Amino acid sequence: MNPLPQPPETYEAFLRRFPRLGRAWEELAEAGREGPLEEKTARLVKLGVAVGALREGAVRAGVRKALAQGISREEIAQLIALAAGTIGLPATVAVFSWVQDLIDVPGQA
Repeated sequence: MNPLPQPPETYEAFLRRFPRLGRAWEELAEAGREGPLEEKTARLVKLGVAVGALREGAVRAGVRKALAQGISREEIAQLIALAAGTIGLPATVAVFSWVQDLIDVPGQA
């Protein structure tokens, strides 16, 4: 498995300015990893939550992390398509536009 991509410099700058928040964030993330879900499933769930919450930064980061973990572009595209029935077509198209350059699957315009 490939290592996770480096976070944006703005994120790193924020953590340098607020190191306690960074440590608390890591602790929260570590606690969330406890449980029976496999890593791939957990990554897809997190991406689905980001999509449903329409958190553009989290969606973009989640896609980059998913790709680095070996999740296919087709699987990510299906996850986005599945969101349409829950968040609506306009919101799903917005999400698709955020990650189109990252997933670049055959058959897309």
